[in-house]
This record gives sequence, C-alpha cells and structure tokens, in this order.
Amino acid sequence: MPVCPLCGSQTSHYHTDRLRDYFHCPRCELVLADPRSFLNAEEELARYELHENDPEDAGYRRFLNQLAAPLLQRIAPGTQGLDYGCGPGPALAQMLREAGMSMQLYDPFYAPDRSVLARQYDFVTCTEVVEHFYQPLRNWQELADLLRPGGWLGVMTALRTDAIDFARWHYPTEPTHVMFYAHKTIRFLAEQLNLRLDTLLTPVILLQKPSTEN
Repeated sequence: MPVCPLCGSQTSHYHTDRLRDYFHCPRCELVLADPRSFLNAEEELARYELHENDPEDAGYRRFLNQLAAPLLQRIAPGTQGLDYGCGPGPALAQMLREAGMSMQLYDPFYAPDRSVLARQYDFVTCTEVVEHFYQPLRNWQELADLLRPGGWLGVMTALRTDAIDFARWHYPTEPTHVMFYAHKTIRFLAEQLNLRLDTLLTPVILLQKPSTEN
C-alpha cells in the first residue's frame, strides 16, 4: 500500500476498476491511483492531444467562467497573473486578458519555459490540473510559492463527495487523472500551505495567501 503523497499517512485499498487500483488516505481523505499505473510523459501527452480546449468555444468559456467570474471580483484590473497548466489552448488566460489582466503561461508540455516560475504573481489559476499531479504536495507548494502576499490561487477540479459513487464517477475514467480530492483534502492543504480558504465548491476553489500585514 502506498503512503499518502500529501500527508505521509498509510493508505488502504479503496477501489479497483478495469484501469487500476485506488487507495484512500484516512487522514486527509485523498484518493490516489496506484502510482504504478501513472503514464509516462509520452503517454500523458498523447492523452492531452485528444482534448479539445478551444478558446473561442462558448461552452468551454462558460465552464471556465465558473472560476473567472468570482476571481475577477477579488482582483483589480491590470494585476499580474499566471495560468499554471494552461494547455494547448489557454482559454482562461485569454478571458482574463480580455478583462484587463496581465497574464503569463506555464505548462510542462505546451508552455514549458520555467523562467515564469521564478517570480511571484497577484494571482495564479490552475484549471483541471491538480488531479494530474504526480507529486501533489510539491506541486501545490509551488503554486503557493508563486503568490505574492495577499495573492489569490484559483483552482478548478471535481471534488469527491459523499454523494458520488466512485465506481460510476466519470473522473477516474480518464487515465491522466490520478489524484482525487475531497473537501477535507483541500482544507488540509490550505492549513499546510498557510493559505486562507475563501471558496470551497466543486469545481471551484479559491485560496488567498496572507498579506505581510497579518
């Protein structure tokens, strides 16, 4: 049984489907796919190439607006942001630029220039990405470190709730989805990363880094 990659606790078997085994952490409520089932970089990219994330697609923009709208209520025009895991069609970044924001892009496959990770931002967006993290504590820490004091982190991911039948849930059917977060998992991460949890919905999570005045 693997140890939890977020809190280091011992996991137990949770579920098995035709793709892989899954394990559950009793402390932070993370469910993770068997690490032995993780795709290599070439396989992972091949799956992403099947996705259709057209910045001009009205339906996709409505989906992303679930995050963009509340985030824009909390940040001022002209502030500097980073879209972390932007993918091949950085629709959210385009939407935020249209709203007057200054945006940088990072994606390990499609915008791999890590120099943009060497500075801090007023806000960071991370949509449909955290479920792909192979090293989630390290990756979430990187997201927190990218924020200036008072900065905002906006995340979109489907959360595992008591109402979800994991065996019938669509999220695990995508082989690049390897981390499945519950509300308790996000609260654990907020405490570990010293971030204030502002919004905890599915699929929208907003966290704020404390300002230096606090």
